Amino acid sequence: MAVNKFGNRKVLVDGIKFDSVAEAKYYEQLKWLKHAKQIKGFKLQPRFVLLDPYKKNGKTIRAIHYVADFKIHNLDGSIEIVDVKGHETKDFLIKKKLFEHRYDYTLKVVTLDDSFGWIELDQLKKLKKKKVKPKPKAFTRRRR
Repeated sequence: MAVNKFGNRKVLVDGIKFDSVAEAKYYEQLKWLKHAKQIKGFKLQPRFVLLDPYKKNGKTIRAIHYVADFKIHNLDGSIEIVDVKGHETKDFLIKKKLFEHRYDYTLKVVTLDDSFGWIELDQLKKLKKKKVKPKPKAFTRRRR
């Protein structure tokens, strides 16, 4: 399968093409959660309008959409929107702000980490920042 500019390999699972191995693994987890009756269900690639189409100077400007990876229907009736990412691009951060401004849904950005398993990307960043870095040795003058 092809590799994209971020080094992700496209993966085929159940006849569905995923943009990364991590996204395919998250799909497998959601299937298991649904089977175990931990969630009501989920939808792949939900599409959201961020900016409606409009006309300006006689030209029609197309709408801007955001396509998430998953829409999860929880047992309590709540809905979560999930995007699986290794890191956030500038384009994604803009779309995330527009999404959060327009929709009341929770948008979670998750990643698969070797140490923590599935974790929200913001939480992982905080944990990595907290790691104690060795302090540089203080400068001392040598005695002669």
